[in-house]
Amino acid sequence: MEKERDCQVKSNESLPFSRNRYYKGKMLTSADFAAEQLYMNHKRQFVNRMITGSGIVCGLNVISLDDLSFMVESGVAIDDMGREIVVESSVVKKLSAIAGFENLETGQASLCIRYQENEIQPVYAISRQDSDREFEYNRIEDGYELFLADASGMREEFEVETEFYTGGILFENQDYRVQLRLPINICAGHYVKIEVEAVKVSGAKAALSYAAILQTPALVTPEGGQELSVGVEEAEMEKGCRTVKEYWMLAQKEPCEDTCIVVKAGSARALVGGAECPAAAGVSYKLHILGVTPEFLAAREINRVNLELLSSGAGAGAIRLADITLVRTESAYLIENVDESVRKYIPTIASEWKRLAYAGCFFRQYPFLGSRKEERDGGTADQAESGLLQEMPGIATGIVEIPIGDRAKKGDICYSDEIMHGLGTGNVYVAVSYEYLEENELMPQTARTTIYGDPNLFEPAGQKIAVESAVKVYNDKGSFVVGLKLKAAIDMIVLTYRWIAIRCDYEKSREEMETDSSQSISVVTPTVILGTRERYFFQVEYHNMKPCSVTYALTDYDSGEISTDGIYTAPSREGVYEIRIYCTDRPGIHTYAYAIVKRKAVEETQAEDFVTDKGKALL
Repeated sequence: MEKERDCQVKSNESLPFSRNRYYKGKMLTSADFAAEQLYMNHKRQFVNRMITGSGIVCGLNVISLDDLSFMVESGVAIDDMGREIVVESSVVKKLSAIAGFENLETGQASLCIRYQENEIQPVYAISRQDSDREFEYNRIEDGYELFLADASGMREEFEVETEFYTGGILFENQDYRVQLRLPINICAGHYVKIEVEAVKVSGAKAALSYAAILQTPALVTPEGGQELSVGVEEAEMEKGCRTVKEYWMLAQKEPCEDTCIVVKAGSARALVGGAECPAAAGVSYKLHILGVTPEFLAAREINRVNLELLSSGAGAGAIRLADITLVRTESAYLIENVDESVRKYIPTIASEWKRLAYAGCFFRQYPFLGSRKEERDGGTADQAESGLLQEMPGIATGIVEIPIGDRAKKGDICYSDEIMHGLGTGNVYVAVSYEYLEENELMPQTARTTIYGDPNLFEPAGQKIAVESAVKVYNDKGSFVVGLKLKAAIDMIVLTYRWIAIRCDYEKSREEMETDSSQSISVVTPTVILGTRERYFFQVEYHNMKPCSVTYALTDYDSGEISTDGIYTAPSREGVYEIRIYCTDRPGIHTYAYAIVKRKAVEETQAEDFVTDKGKALL
């Protein structure tokens, strides 16, 4: 019996599933009936773990009642083994009566809940194997247990190692470690978060100041630059503590399979306790700009994790309800504060509509703005956010119904009401196309169909629609009217048309732009001093013109390497080397950059190699 109860607890060891096979004359024992229950329990818990995940489903709020007691409201949770934890009614507990209270070593405690089975209904056992036990328990009841543990010793949530992030160590010594992290795959035209994390690895008292410039050929800052200043200032932390700085950059709109982010040569500087220390410079990290949505990218990365890795994270079985700050007095611990921000919730299908409704009551916050981004052109906030500050395309569409009347005859002209297309004033092109519902044998219901061009060629709905259409656009009002002329009598009262509006923003012609002598490009830092095999990104500035695609080319043979993104790799020999940079579509607009390559001192090279090797080890 004890072995059977142990099997019921270890549901994460349930694979492969096995159930009874019944046949005539089979003798069933208690082990067979237990296997029947375990099969169904393990199947349900497996589905919970794989699809729902672990966390709080509803309720289980922690409320401090006084200095010594608290209340846990009723609710439901699912642990990381897929077992349901149900608190059917609110419970009030004294702090000192909770399991684990006597073992607390700090004033920061975590209140947790875990699944527990309770044996109930003792009955007289007729055929008992143990002569000392006269009774057996007739039922097993699902229950729970509340317990306390030091917050610092709580097991961190298991994270499966994936290839979603790239980065490495920017600086490391015996006191601090500074590392860079960002997604290795970035969605074209979307913002991406870059994190710089500083971690204290020793107990020594020393403040950290770190600064560097990241060169980003395929990413731009909010100001439109391609260099990002990162770092921490005068950070003094305890051992094990960390500081994370977040930065947001916008990826280029065109996919690029191979680009990178570079720590600008000579820009990295680290001070620990006021003393300067060597920091990585010139190192680069590969990136990929993909033409996919963030939702697809995240789903692909999550769902590619195999079952073995997912199962390896199960086993703790505890759900964290709240962190409680305690104050020690001469006679007891007193509750000072209850923090529920550590809770992890499970989103459910039943509550999703309500969650969206509640979230829609607040302004959407976007990187760099700190204020509301208004909905554009009748689009929803969700649509605006999905673009992450991209410019909405100048296209709008809709349906217009034009009444014909029951006595329409050849030559009649009908007009629609005035329609606002939502693209603002100015030059807008509007076209209309006939739309109707069509019976389709392959579909269980009628299908909406649109005909572009002459609808009479398809004889929609078995009837000829001999109609000429025209659109009158009011450029200064941002609206239009659709007119129809009947070329034959039509046995219909209303005609339905779909309209499409496209904004026409006229720019200078190519010839005009070529003759504009005020337009030019230049290099932000036209002359740089590099070590052999060191990398540098030549950032371009645009004068009296919009940013455009540029091409980089070396003017001399064996003068290093230059990527399509403008990342120059110095050769292994000293010298002065020239790089020509020009607009890809307009080669007449060009400039030059120069790299002075010198060999570095042995000591400096060894120090940088040490930091670089550490970064590669992290990757």
